[in-house]
Amino acid sequence: MKRMFSARTPLALTAVIYYLLQVSAAGVFGQKLSTADPTQTAVALEQQGRIIEAEAVWKTVMKLHPKISDSYAHIGFLEARQEHYTEAVPYYRKALALNPAMPGLRMNLGLAFFKAGQLKDAVSTFALLLKSEPPASPEAQRLTTLIGLANYGLGEYDRAIPYLRKAAGYDPQSLPLRLALAHSCLGSKQYQCVLDTYKEILILNAESAEADMLAGEAMDAMQDHAGAIQQFRSAVKANPNEPNAHFGLGYLLWTQNQYPEAAQEFEAELTNDPDSAQAMAYLADSEIRMSQPDKALPLLQNATRISPAMELPHLDLGILHADAGHREEALAEFNIAAKLSPDDFAVHYRLARLLKSMGRQQSAAVEFEKTNSLHQTASKSVRDQIRAKIATEASKSQ
Repeated sequence: MKRMFSARTPLALTAVIYYLLQVSAAGVFGQKLSTADPTQTAVALEQQGRIIEAEAVWKTVMKLHPKISDSYAHIGFLEARQEHYTEAVPYYRKALALNPAMPGLRMNLGLAFFKAGQLKDAVSTFALLLKSEPPASPEAQRLTTLIGLANYGLGEYDRAIPYLRKAAGYDPQSLPLRLALAHSCLGSKQYQCVLDTYKEILILNAESAEADMLAGEAMDAMQDHAGAIQQFRSAVKANPNEPNAHFGLGYLLWTQNQYPEAAQEFEAELTNDPDSAQAMAYLADSEIRMSQPDKALPLLQNATRISPAMELPHLDLGILHADAGHREEALAEFNIAAKLSPDDFAVHYRLARLLKSMGRQQSAAVEFEKTNSLHQTASKSVRDQIRAKIATEASKSQ
């Protein structure tokens, strides 16, 4: 299935989508059908919930009457009932080609696209339907919500925002839609929009850890680091088990050189997520900065095992090996780090110093020359770090 929603999609959106699907899925019923016996049998089986048998009879009807839309529409609906959304699409398409005026059919096609993860097709289908609906009608509101959610699932956050904002206005009590709107605002770097939506969320749920984190990510992007830390503190207080909350707080504290408290938060994240390579790596780095290399070493080894493509643990392993006089081991780790992050000033600087200490003056000069064109990079945003953590965890599950 194509990408629909990210790992941080509000789970309550499932209920919203389910409701939208249930409202519209019955559109094929009530059509004028043939009086042929197979048709009557198919309808009876369908009404009894005998889906497999009903579909088999409808396929018989389809072969007998290939130019009649009803059988295709019903087969599409029955496939959708079984959550075979991709399989439902061609039947809905054929029915639509035969009878474009069939009530509810285009909506069902759009919903099949949506549930199959074919979100671009869903958007175009819903947009066409929306044009024919009165602006304030319930169907227009439903379509507006679906278009917003589909664009959100596509990562088309700028396009999602106006639809989700309208949808949230239609439903003043909907927390899931406001969370989706806040995610979209953050994804499109409209940080004041995140904070404005956050205020609306607080009215509905003053203890939303997810909303606190979104506001914290926005504040961090706006360089309000103290505000970001406070928001993440609120998140871990609201829900100590919220995924990535402790990691985000730990990372923000780490960027402010508050290593003892940062280490506590990384440890808390590892309690919730024992295999988090990012939490291990930053906990280890904090231990190194607090002069605790023995605590750092096993964490770094485990982090590189879980996530070999992460630069920081290789860099820190190189530092530990160099400090211990294990120069060849340090060289190997620094070279790995340099391949993983060729534009990192710290890696090339450490590598240059090591090579110089090993008497490899020419190689050291090359690395020092590289540092002249590089600058000490600012820490990544907490949003980028959380996204990297989620991506790493997603790759492990594949």
